Amino acid sequence: MKKLKHKKLWLSSIIIILLVCVLFTGAGFYFFKVACVPGKKSFLSSSSKVIKKSDPLYREKIWFKKTAKQKWYIESADEKFKLDANFIPYKTSNKTAIVLPGYMDTKEDMGEYDALFHQLGYNTLTPDPRAQGKSEGKYIGYGWPEKDDVKKWVSYLLQKYGQNQQVVIYGLSMGAATAMMTSGLKLPHQVKAFVEDCGYTSVKDEIEHEAGVLYNMPAFPRFPLVEILSGINKIKVGYFMGNASSVKQLHKNHRPMLFIHGSRDNFVPTKMVYPNYNATRGPKEIWVAPGAKHAKSFSKHPKEYKRRVATFLAKYVK
Repeated sequence: MKKLKHKKLWLSSIIIILLVCVLFTGAGFYFFKVACVPGKKSFLSSSSKVIKKSDPLYREKIWFKKTAKQKWYIESADEKFKLDANFIPYKTSNKTAIVLPGYMDTKEDMGEYDALFHQLGYNTLTPDPRAQGKSEGKYIGYGWPEKDDVKKWVSYLLQKYGQNQQVVIYGLSMGAATAMMTSGLKLPHQVKAFVEDCGYTSVKDEIEHEAGVLYNMPAFPRFPLVEILSGINKIKVGYFMGNASSVKQLHKNHRPMLFIHGSRDNFVPTKMVYPNYNATRGPKEIWVAPGAKHAKSFSKHPKEYKRRVATFLAKYVK
């Protein structure tokens, strides 16, 4: 009798464990779709395409809208997808800024940043990241696979526009993480400097933060759910989220980098800028923009933003 009860207890325990595993795996696939599959995201505010004169970046956005753009294309670094970019030349300049959009943004959303660099005398090359905008792709990579695409864009630029180019890599939000991750790669000497605005320390850190902020998820079940999500990401996208680290890549960087972050950023928390800043090995500066929310430092402080970027880059790009 005791043996039968013991056997039933074990069977019940195994069934409960299996049900919990199925539940967590299902939740993992749900959150993978929310986080990594392109599409409309309820947690992102929809940006109006109407440009209002009250917009502090009105002139920059109007300039971009009216400016002719060349269309450039390459295959992704893994040769799976066709990638799309805008190229806007500045006279006969030998300086080019590669401008990297954020999560679910496109090259068309980066017009004010193209304008900023154009005002500083740069050509701009602004790609749609894989699976965003006009670029092909199945999943959003949060900067990790995209870093290799950026390196390929650099090579294509030099091949097409000349080896005398001086290249700056600029990124916003996910694009900023992409820029920092790219900085740890072996790059051509023509890459002179980086500017990152509100990038995260690692993909896993950002996913865990979003789980807490967007879903009010406590430590459990955040663990093990994020680990399961990371495992699914490894199968689908090719990497564990903890390995996609801006901090680890910055440890390998010796080029100059300007770090910008809004003091009121709750989406990529402001505190993340400090480990990133401390990790890099090259010349560096940091500016925490007072009162700025996520990716709003330029619109909050347009003159100061431009001055900071211009002054920093003038030291390294001649």
